[in-house]
Amino acid sequence: MVEALHGARVVVTGAGGGIGAALARSFAAEGARVVVNDLDAEAAHEVAAGIGAAVVAGDASAVVPAARTALGGGIDVFCANAGVGTGGGPEADEAAWELAWDVNVMAHVRAARALLPEWLERGSGRFVSTVSAAGLLTMIGAAPYSVTKHGALAFAEWLSYTYRHRGIRVHAVCPQGVRTAMLESTGPAGDLVLAPGAIEPDDVARAVVRGIAEERFLILPHPEVAGYYAARAAEPERWLGGMNKLQRAYEGLLAERAAREAAEAAAPAAPPAEAARTAGPAGSARPAQEGERA
Repeated sequence: MVEALHGARVVVTGAGGGIGAALARSFAAEGARVVVNDLDAEAAHEVAAGIGAAVVAGDASAVVPAARTALGGGIDVFCANAGVGTGGGPEADEAAWELAWDVNVMAHVRAARALLPEWLERGSGRFVSTVSAAGLLTMIGAAPYSVTKHGALAFAEWLSYTYRHRGIRVHAVCPQGVRTAMLESTGPAGDLVLAPGAIEPDDVARAVVRGIAEERFLILPHPEVAGYYAARAAEPERWLGGMNKLQRAYEGLLAERAAREAAEAAAPAAPPAEAARTAGPAGSARPAQEGERA
């Protein structure tokens, strides 16, 4: 058992699935009392039912008061895990940029604002920020996500050096690809950069528990990210050149996909006899097989 977690009162936002659900389960296994937060109340209740946790559904930005009540009057560990993977560049509309900023950065700021008076008064508290390796590096095809994850990391660093002498501990969790719904939504960029080395949410949760036990600020579920981060700082021109190479490969994938979709759209419909053979017995659609597009 990790002493910092055993008996601790813990809140995990965005815990209806993925990394958040894995964190909630891991903390409960360490003997913590957990509040599961998610916009999806049904998903939150499903996770909570499996670990004997409380549920506070709704916006992560406003969860602290209700979570504090659910935990009997205090919070020891707050995991700012909820996030959105907004793609695009400068052409992304204002609403997309505002959503990324609000969820990926300002939700952390609002939580800290609500938590710090309690924590500073008693001289202890722990803030766990799910950032992403994009906060240390970047992510092709996703400027709002990259920019706001850099902001989340900067805020976590600020909290750490500002309050560590007053008993506040901060952790920044920076995984690369993780097999979640967010990874599935990243399309060709995720297929190119994240999917090959993707790990499971439970792997991230185990890394977080170890990082808390070792009191490490920077938690890297993909250890190789440390080398990338060092190279970025030591040789920025070379690093940017490498990222541009990835960008060009990404643009190639986009072009291939566009050409394929155009060809499919232009292809003539199958003759009735061929359609019947494809449909299978009684005209029922057969399931997609390995190697086919579902």
